[in-house]
Amino acid sequence: MKKIIIMLGLVLMAASGFADDEPLTLEGVQASVDAVQANADWLWTLIAAFMVFFMQLGFAMVETGFTRAKNAVNIIMKNLLDFSMGAIGYWAVGFALMFGATTTGFFGTEGFFLSNWDMQDHWTLAFWIFQTVFCATAATIVSGAIAERTNLKAYLLFSLAMTTIIYPIFGSWAWGSLFHGEGWLEGFGFIDFAGSTVVHSVGGWAALAGAIVVGPRIGKFAKDGSARAIPGHNIPLATIGVFILWFGWYGFNVGSETAADTALPLIAVNTTLAPATAVLVALFTTVILFKKFDAGMSLNGALAGLVGITAGCANVTPAYAVLIGAVAGLLVVFSVIFFDKIRVDDPVGAISVHGVCGVWGTLAAGLFNYDFEAGGLSPVILPQIIGIVAAFVWAFGISFIVFKIINIFIKVRVSETEELEGLDKHEHGVDAYPEYAKSLIK
Repeated sequence: MKKIIIMLGLVLMAASGFADDEPLTLEGVQASVDAVQANADWLWTLIAAFMVFFMQLGFAMVETGFTRAKNAVNIIMKNLLDFSMGAIGYWAVGFALMFGATTTGFFGTEGFFLSNWDMQDHWTLAFWIFQTVFCATAATIVSGAIAERTNLKAYLLFSLAMTTIIYPIFGSWAWGSLFHGEGWLEGFGFIDFAGSTVVHSVGGWAALAGAIVVGPRIGKFAKDGSARAIPGHNIPLATIGVFILWFGWYGFNVGSETAADTALPLIAVNTTLAPATAVLVALFTTVILFKKFDAGMSLNGALAGLVGITAGCANVTPAYAVLIGAVAGLLVVFSVIFFDKIRVDDPVGAISVHGVCGVWGTLAAGLFNYDFEAGGLSPVILPQIIGIVAAFVWAFGISFIVFKIINIFIKVRVSETEELEGLDKHEHGVDAYPEYAKSLIK
């Protein structure tokens, strides 16, 4: 890549020199090479951002497929509004809190409404769009965990809080120095390359708070506390969503390098091996436990592996990526079973996939941190534990408080009638499958 850029720079300089009758200089060639490299970095960052944006559709399809037909429109609308409200909120407030200059290390205090944007510095805009799609991802994780029984107005208020305050403030602790900020977790040496904790665990713990406040769906748990299965209405749709997410995850992880350089192939390889391994482990775990090749658990296995490798995708070897994926595939199955046992209803397994596997991925990034220059492991433990605990305390604690405050003014949970008849009918006045519904009536 470097040789190609240099050759291109020489060609550009030669063309410029012939046109202006000016001699080639080493400084001029280097300036052209730097300009081409910068443009390549910006282009790749934007392409990666568009891939991560496409993940919104993936989440919408996964959540829709794993839930019942009577709530399909509601799920789609929440994902649409997550991004729409999130983009505006992050532009106005969130980006400044996350990446603005700070003297405390807790959050930024400048750059609201992108007011610090220099008209000559277009990297700010490229960086903003990349971070905006990450912010929307954290918000939409909550949607699936509280699906099928949540008031849309209440949910939108929480989504706004998530994208303007909850996610950005923790993000500033871990990633602030990527722009103008400086977070206290960074000072400890915390490793989270693409967001196993910053995005996924924060979203997962916020989802846990929401699921506790809103309570389980009607009929989910029997009187003796045992969990009843409430099957999703369209596993093929969920499968489409998982493949879209896997594709978008290459933008998520590989794009987090924000440069077109030699680090990209390793990140891409790790982002392939971990979820592939997790699928197989989750699948065969369900065979052992339930004597069935469980499709839903296998799909969540893929997502668990992707979440698990997100923190360490740039600093672990492929062999460790396989190990990380294997543990994630095992964890997600037992985590789903655990939350059912403690009567936390999560229709899509978001808490297990993003919260629990985000913890594992962050810990693994430190355990298997590989020093490529020295050629061996260089474990980082304490900073990872501090980051994991800080994420849970902040994201779960503040989310629980926000949900409770919202519930004072707008009931977070819909009425029993609305839940039983479906949110599509009562919240949106439309049926996702009108012909299908009519055929059932006949």
